[in-house]
Amino acid sequence: MSPNRTFVIVGGGLAGAKVAEGLRDRDFDGEIVLLSEEDHLPYERPPLSKEHLAGTKSLPDFTVHHGDWYRDHHVDLRLGTTATALDAAAHRVTLPDGSTLGYDKLALATGSRSRRPPIPGSDAEGVHYLRTVDESDALLAALTPGSRLVVIGAGWIGMEVAAAARGHDVTVTVVEAAELPLLGSLGPEMGTVFAELHREHGVDLRVSATVEEITTEAGRATGVRLGTGDVLAADAVLVAVGAAPNVELAQQAGLAVDGGVLVDARLVSSDPDIVAVGDIAAQQHPVLGARIRVEHWANALNQPAVAASTMLGGSEEYTNLPYFFTDQYDLGMEYVGHAPPGSYVRVVVRGDAIRREFVAFWLDVDHRVLAGMNVNVWDVTDAVKSLVASKVPVDPAALSDPAVPLSEVGA
Repeated sequence: MSPNRTFVIVGGGLAGAKVAEGLRDRDFDGEIVLLSEEDHLPYERPPLSKEHLAGTKSLPDFTVHHGDWYRDHHVDLRLGTTATALDAAAHRVTLPDGSTLGYDKLALATGSRSRRPPIPGSDAEGVHYLRTVDESDALLAALTPGSRLVVIGAGWIGMEVAAAARGHDVTVTVVEAAELPLLGSLGPEMGTVFAELHREHGVDLRVSATVEEITTEAGRATGVRLGTGDVLAADAVLVAVGAAPNVELAQQAGLAVDGGVLVDARLVSSDPDIVAVGDIAAQQHPVLGARIRVEHWANALNQPAVAASTMLGGSEEYTNLPYFFTDQYDLGMEYVGHAPPGSYVRVVVRGDAIRREFVAFWLDVDHRVLAGMNVNVWDVTDAVKSLVASKVPVDPAALSDPAVPLSEVGA
């Protein structure tokens, strides 16, 4: 392989750092340039709403590689720098100072950003978003005992922050437009489990609620006014209403984009010299037989190895099933598979949902397992993966019976 080839990676999060690692692990001896918009070394994001916000981990604990690694592996890491334009035909990216950088292969790992709805008062001091470690630091500083936090949005970030805030003895109110938290991710059956969990821990959960404005005084947030006219007093407000993939660079370059950068099983975009990984990758998944885009840590961790192989001419496909996890209070959970709203007809529970020690399974009309979620039950993830990947119909009664091994639940 010619050592004078240049591979450029746009995006300095976990996915971008792992692409660089994957290339060196596969003996690529050309130049690697990694562009990172943030000034911090690439780091993992799940702790931002979990351990870091709980005060049990600091940035060095979840930094992907320390500075010496980039030097020792001859990775040209450019912090505080991103691509402002991409000319796919000329194989060139433009940098903020107007200079350009040529590439032979390009990896897009631009991640996502917090959605910022047009709520009056949302730019006031004391209004927080959570995507970067600096934002997590600012939010942590606001979680002082006895203070009041209003969270707008009951998705994963909102629920994890609510749990962390209660751990700091903060009064927490969560406002959600849907009738249950996590409804889009888990459906009503499991959304109810999380609603009860948070209410048991003292969270004032306001569902089927709309936000009219964030009230302010002298430029600082003082509360949240609901559609009912009620005002929820607040010392801090977190807006956590989802993330938007950073696909503008890909769109500007003319790549195929539809909710994400369209990639095949090998993570190749519509341009054969450009791959996409992580939050922005809308992959045609070879196991699920569907195009999916997953905004979770596991993709950022695991897709880059396949992307690196692809950039080097390999034929590997990314076959990992979607996976995510959460820790809230005394509840630990892992989820494997893909069961979007409308894809399943029933949820089967094995174990004790009241005690929150169970495994839940989402089944389609043919009784095939689309996804599984283990709650405070461990060492079953591989078995759940096998059920999802096999696409074999199961017997719901056997599936719900803890006495029947998961390997024997076939219909």
